Amino acid sequence: MQLRQVNIWREEQAGKGPGSEMRVGDVRALLPGLIEQYASQAQVVYLDPPFRTGQVFSMRARVGEKEWKSGAGSLVQAVYRDDMERGAYMEMMRDVLTGARELLSDSGVIYVHVDYHMYAYIRLLMDEIFGESNFLNEIIWSYQTGGRARRFFSRKHDVILFYRKGRKYYFNLEGVPVSRLDTRRNHMKRHVDADGRVYRSIKSGGKIYTYYDDEPAFPGDVWDDVSHLQQKDPQRTGYDTQKPLRLLERVILSSSRPGDLVCDLFSGSGTTLEAAWLNGRRSIGVDMSGHALETTRRRMNGAEIACTAPECAGTPEAEADMEAGIAYYDVRLHRYEIEPGVCARTFSGLDAVDNWSVGYLRGGVYKSEAASFRLRQKPALDTVLQLPVLEGKPCLRIGDVMGRHFYYLLDGENADGIF
Repeated sequence: MQLRQVNIWREEQAGKGPGSEMRVGDVRALLPGLIEQYASQAQVVYLDPPFRTGQVFSMRARVGEKEWKSGAGSLVQAVYRDDMERGAYMEMMRDVLTGARELLSDSGVIYVHVDYHMYAYIRLLMDEIFGESNFLNEIIWSYQTGGRARRFFSRKHDVILFYRKGRKYYFNLEGVPVSRLDTRRNHMKRHVDADGRVYRSIKSGGKIYTYYDDEPAFPGDVWDDVSHLQQKDPQRTGYDTQKPLRLLERVILSSSRPGDLVCDLFSGSGTTLEAAWLNGRRSIGVDMSGHALETTRRRMNGAEIACTAPECAGTPEAEADMEAGIAYYDVRLHRYEIEPGVCARTFSGLDAVDNWSVGYLRGGVYKSEAASFRLRQKPALDTVLQLPVLEGKPCLRIGDVMGRHFYYLLDGENADGIF
C-alpha cells in the first residue's frame, strides 16, 4: 500500500502515570499558550538553558540494529547553535523567566542550571524577577569528567540557582536522603555499639556528636555525589548536554509531591519529563528540536503523554499494508526511504526508521495505540504492529533518524483539507 502523508499537529498516547505533555517550538512563542492553560499550577520549574558557550551542540543518532546493539551512534546532526549575542540572550532569558514565574504556583520553586559563562548575569536577572529575598541556594554541581586545564584551574562544576516564588513554598529535604557512607567523615572515629551497629563520632565545642552509618544523611548545597554521564552510560541518548536522571530526581523529589506539575522549558533529551513520570509527577516539556521530541517519545514510551509539534518538511517514501483480523489489524511496515538531498548517507532496509507507531485519527488528533522503538535492550525494530479495531481513521507515524516525524493514512485516502 502506497501511503499518503497527512498533517497532524497533536498526538496522544495512553499509558501509565499522571500525564505529561511535550510541545515543540520556540519557547517564547509557546509561553502565552502555556500560561493561558497552566498559570499558577507548576510546583517546580527546571531550566537548563543554553549556556552561551559559542559552540554548536549535536545529537549523535544511532542508525539501525547494529548501532543500537553497540550503543555507538554515527549520524551526527547539529541540534542548536549556542552563540546568541549577549543582549539577545538576556532578552530571551528575561521573557522565559518572567513566563516561568507566571507558571509557578504560590508554593512553587524554580531551579536554573547555568555555568560560568552567564551565571552572574542570570543571578542578577533572577533577583530582579523573583526578588532577592526569594533566593534560596546557589547549588554547586561538582563533577570530574572532561579534560584538564593547564593554564588555569580546571572548571569542574555547574551552578543551579534555586529560588522560591513566595514565602510559603514547599520543600522536603527528607525526600532526598543520601547514604551516610557516601558523605565525607571529616576524620571521625569509627565505633561499633552493643547491637553491632557502626557509628562515627567527632568532638566539637566540648560536645561529642555521633552518626550511625545506617542512618540517612541529606545533601547540602554542594552536590558532588551525582556523577556526570560517562560516554557509555546506559542513560545516554546521544545528546551532548544531557543531564543525569539522578540530578533531576533530587530536584523533583525535594520540591514537589506526587501528582504535582513539573515544567521544563528547555527539555532537550527529556530527562526532566522521565524523572517526573518515574516519580508520579505530571510534567510539561518544551523544546525547539525534533530530536528532542523523538528522544522524549522513546524515554516516555509507556507513559500517558500528549505531543504537539508542527509539521516536518519532507516527502520520504513509505510503504505498509494492513490485514484485518477479528479484533486487530496487523500493520506491516515494508519500506521507508529518506528523500534525496536530505542526508549524505544512504540507509538499507528500515535503518532510517528510529521508531514508528499505529493508531487512529480522531478529530484531528492522532491517538497512538501501539509503537516500536529501537532500544539497547531491543535494538531490532518490530516490523508488524497490532492495531485494535476501534473508531477513527487508521493512521501510521514514523520517526526517522533525522529527527523528523511523518503521519500517513492507512486507508489510502487523500486527506488534504479533510482534517
